Amino acid sequence: MQFNSLTFVVFFAVVVTLYYSLSSWTARKTILVVASYLFYAAWNPLFIVLLWISTIADWTIARRISATPDRVRKRLLVTLSLSINLGLLGYFKYGGFLLENFVSLMGGLGIEFVPPAASIVLPIGISFYTFQTLSYTLDVYRGRMQARYSLLDFSLFVSFFPQLVAGPIVRASQFLPQCVESRRATADSMGWGLTLMVFGLFAKVVLADSVLAPVADAVFGAPDTVGTFEAWLGVFAFSGQIFFDFSGYSTCAIGAAMCLGFALPDNFRSPYAAIGFSDFWRRWHISLSQWLRDYLYISLGGNRKGEVRTFVNLVVTMFLGGLWHGASWMFVIWGLLHGFYLVVEHAARTLFGGIAAFDSRVARVAFGFLTFIIVSMTWVFFRAADMGTAMTLLTTMTVPTGMGSLVFAEQLPAIILVLLGLVGWHWATRNSNLELLFERLPLWVRALVISTVVVSIIYSGGGAQHAFIYFQF
Repeated sequence: MQFNSLTFVVFFAVVVTLYYSLSSWTARKTILVVASYLFYAAWNPLFIVLLWISTIADWTIARRISATPDRVRKRLLVTLSLSINLGLLGYFKYGGFLLENFVSLMGGLGIEFVPPAASIVLPIGISFYTFQTLSYTLDVYRGRMQARYSLLDFSLFVSFFPQLVAGPIVRASQFLPQCVESRRATADSMGWGLTLMVFGLFAKVVLADSVLAPVADAVFGAPDTVGTFEAWLGVFAFSGQIFFDFSGYSTCAIGAAMCLGFALPDNFRSPYAAIGFSDFWRRWHISLSQWLRDYLYISLGGNRKGEVRTFVNLVVTMFLGGLWHGASWMFVIWGLLHGFYLVVEHAARTLFGGIAAFDSRVARVAFGFLTFIIVSMTWVFFRAADMGTAMTLLTTMTVPTGMGSLVFAEQLPAIILVLLGLVGWHWATRNSNLELLFERLPLWVRALVISTVVVSIIYSGGGAQHAFIYFQF
């Protein structure tokens, strides 16, 4: 069941109606938990068992961590939590990948190893809810939270359907306190929540799927047939596609949660107006980058143990961040490249940070443009099916050639308009947000915008169900 489906529209309407028809807060939370399990079961009912394992294990372990004063026992318990969660994630997400690489390694050593046939299906959303449940046991272990929440509250935190399968990755400290007292949306928050859902669907259905995806798919699907202009156009199209697709999901999730009276954290903040790569990761997939920073980078020592150790910690963090996205060396390369960029930026800031010219408006715009170009080129490894495709595209982009056999004459105006609008919008909203800007518009303008967006969704095939990109992670 996806946000961009008529089935979800009916499902959400029923859930909201039942939720607000009950007066008991416990009963309303129970409705949300049941609805969340039904939402998840629409993909594969058997994988609900994994949700239950993570939920019961971390809720129980956190209570025991909180109850014991023995530090050794606390460490053993948090290690158990890590083992269960990362064990499940490792088996389902990386089992086949590790086996495949082990077979290749044995082959390279002259040893023929034929493993038994195995078909491991990746449970949707496992990377997201695994990090969520771990945030609870880790925060309780560190003394940042008390394990005082009921199993019902914790079950709702783990399974909350608006953000269950593709984020944002919500911390226990952000969500669980909201479960204590009854939550109801005001008329204003209900209206804004529905508006966000419409905007999110517009970003996904119209901008990502209808305008940009066909070009990106054509270029990445036939890299040998494109010229330099088409290669750049396809790469920029994917830069726009992945933003509109993923931010569209996050916007829908935040809006749906708001309609139920819950607040979820922002996951994007004008990332294509980032000035440098540290700034980019403060603006792109914010919930993941903050999770990696707080629970991995800082745990490794952060920047507290000298520059060399800082560089190593940055690379290790981004390596694991790339691997989090999928069991593929292409994701690993993408993550390592971002780790390398962060190291270079950190070193450059140490060497040249005091030079006033680098803080001028012209320099900041230039660095922002350079950041966008490099980020877009790095997306090639994220999107390409294999290294051959990636290197062919990058070579075509950097070694000028003529026009290829793919022709986008009819789509070109719309593509360029969307891409320029995307980057321009990000720079215009770099230090603001959509809600503040929308509130400043006259009522009739807001109504016109929403009506135009709704008509565009319907005209573009609002009932079509193209999966969100981050569902595979």
